[in-house]
Amino acid sequence: MNTTTTGVTLAGAAIALTILVIQLRKWWTGGRALKDLLPTIQGLLTGALGTVCAGGLLGWLAGCTRQAANGAGGKVVTGTTGTESGAPLASGSLGQLTPEGGVVVFLLAVVLVLSYKAANKEDKGRLLGALAAGFILCATAGVAGMLEGLPDLVNALGISGRNALEGQL
Repeated sequence: MNTTTTGVTLAGAAIALTILVIQLRKWWTGGRALKDLLPTIQGLLTGALGTVCAGGLLGWLAGCTRQAANGAGGKVVTGTTGTESGAPLASGSLGQLTPEGGVVVFLLAVVLVLSYKAANKEDKGRLLGALAAGFILCATAGVAGMLEGLPDLVNALGISGRNALEGQL
């Protein structure tokens, strides 16, 4: 079952934005060291690329994350404000991966898992929160439009890697 077609509601997007606002506020008030942003950037990048992985584990996780955020966001926003915010947003797609791009995304996912295992408790939360935010926000037309060149970049990296392995530099 391919759940990557699950759209994002306004309330689901609010959940993702809340995660990012909390993370960025902690970074802003905590000294603003670039190294403290790395877990957030790594999670967002992997989450964004996970939305391109139709049929794979990352794509499935992206769809499940969006479903959970839409449901939880609807309850939280309605419970907080009394207004319904479950209307779907315009869906977007970042594009498609080539087999070489798929290998790059696989390697990035492995690095994310290794980073998670080596991280302290706070950085683990940053990684997972940003991963979820990437899964959610990159399925919207606006964010997907802003990142439309990302799959092409990953595909080009994969082709360069393949060429290097085949001795065609």
